[in-house]
Amino acid sequence: MTILVIAEHNNAVLAAATLNTVAAAKAIGGDIHVLVAGSGCGAIGEAAAQIEGVAKVLVADDAAYANQLPENVAPLIAGLAKNYSHVLAAATTNGKNFLPRVAAQLDVDQISEIIAVESADTFKRPIYAGNAIATVQSSAAIKVITVRATGFDAVNATGGSAAVERISGTGDAGKSAFVGEELAKSDRPELTAAKIVVSGGRGMQNGENFKHLYSLADKLGAAVGASRAAVDAGFVPNDMQVGQTGKIVAPQLYIAVGISGAIQHLAGMKDSKVIVAINKDEEAPIFQVADYGLVGDLFEIVPELEKLV
Repeated sequence: MTILVIAEHNNAVLAAATLNTVAAAKAIGGDIHVLVAGSGCGAIGEAAAQIEGVAKVLVADDAAYANQLPENVAPLIAGLAKNYSHVLAAATTNGKNFLPRVAAQLDVDQISEIIAVESADTFKRPIYAGNAIATVQSSAAIKVITVRATGFDAVNATGGSAAVERISGTGDAGKSAFVGEELAKSDRPELTAAKIVVSGGRGMQNGENFKHLYSLADKLGAAVGASRAAVDAGFVPNDMQVGQTGKIVAPQLYIAVGISGAIQHLAGMKDSKVIVAINKDEEAPIFQVADYGLVGDLFEIVPELEKLV
């Protein structure tokens, strides 16, 4: 049994989610190969070869894969998949973009966002916004799976010595073209990779008041997130949204400020190791999942916390 893991990267840095995906592959068992599809991505291939537990790295270096267009990447993966029992990718924007296409081309069902491995053909995944866990068994010859990174502890990024093999890609499918992108820039850690996250909700009242969270986050070395209510109200941009329709995070410490704790939000952060909730409503649902709760005015509590940091 051999498993193909699709590396998550930006042609310059190997994303941490790849390490979690390899951990899921190790739980399944068998040899693990990693596919690095990109442009000028030789260094990513070398980094992938150092990952603990990886037996081989396949590098498809082609301009067609520079921006991870799914119309180009999916045929490459589907062609390789016939030699593997499982194909895994992190449940990131990229993973969710190309693996459904791969499953369709292979004429198999996709198993989405697994959080645990029961056996080589049986997996657990959250449903109903994480309020229930489904156990799914697949009889497909090739199992196409996305992995929720927060469900698996990352393997070591070093210690491996996998062979690196360069392969030919399928090239440009001619169905789409990359026009451009506008990326948010911040000196703070990336939300899904941060060890500490400070999030604000509707209780912040307006976007200007998020300055209190930015100040606290800067002292803690934390990322700043927000609830859907805060995003919908226009307080902050949607790339800060944590929740079922936003980003899934599981930091060492999650501080929820002025967040009531709607199911949609809890689905995105309840796997955090330690949760601290600050809310003036002692009946707020967020306190049911919090390890520590502070009931009071956030505009008094947050500045006091900042003084203690």
